[in-house]
Formats: sequence, structure tokens, C-alpha cells
Amino acid sequence: MDKKELKKVVEQIEKEIIKTTELIGEYKEMTKPIAPENAIGRLSRMDAINNKSVTEAALRTAEEKLSSLKYLISRVNEDDFGLCRRCRQAIPLPRLMFMPQSQFCVNCAE
Repeated sequence: MDKKELKKVVEQIEKEIIKTTELIGEYKEMTKPIAPENAIGRLSRMDAINNKSVTEAALRTAEEKLSSLKYLISRVNEDDFGLCRRCRQAIPLPRLMFMPQSQFCVNCAE
């Protein structure tokens, strides 16, 4: 990977970190407990509890993604950055731009 491509990937990782951090903040706000004094009705409360569970799962996924992105940004200057962890071949630039947290090429990720 040349310096120009590396710069593009680093910029994409930084954008993803910002976007994911904002998303985590939104998810945390959405997963706050529902106060029992709020009169929203039994079915509405059940829907809210179900939606909270879905949002909590999305929050965990976003936190894992953020952790991966921070790990990658710390390794950006290492020689094996951008190489598949399994086959050691270069991960294609379009894949890194679409999913900067990916550590495997398409073939090895399957």
C-alpha cells in the first residue's frame, strides 16, 4: 500500500471513528430505562422494551466496531497494516474504504 492509499484509509478510519462514536451516544440515549411513572400503556411499554433490546444489541455491535477501529488506527504505521491476518495478502483498497475495520480479505472472511 502506497502512502496516498494509506492516507485515504486513515482518513476513512478517522471518519468511521467519529461516526461510530456519535452513533454510540445516540444508542446510549435510546437504551435508557423507561420510567414506570410514564403512562404509555401496557402494549406500548412492551414495544418500548423490545425496541430497547434491539438497540442494546446495536450498541454492543457499535462498541465492538469502535474498538476495532481504534486498534487499527494504532497499528497504521506497522509493516503488516492492510494485510489479511490469515493469508497475509493485501486487503483490496475498496474493501478497506468500505469496511476499514476489516482485518481479513474477502476470501478469508467467508
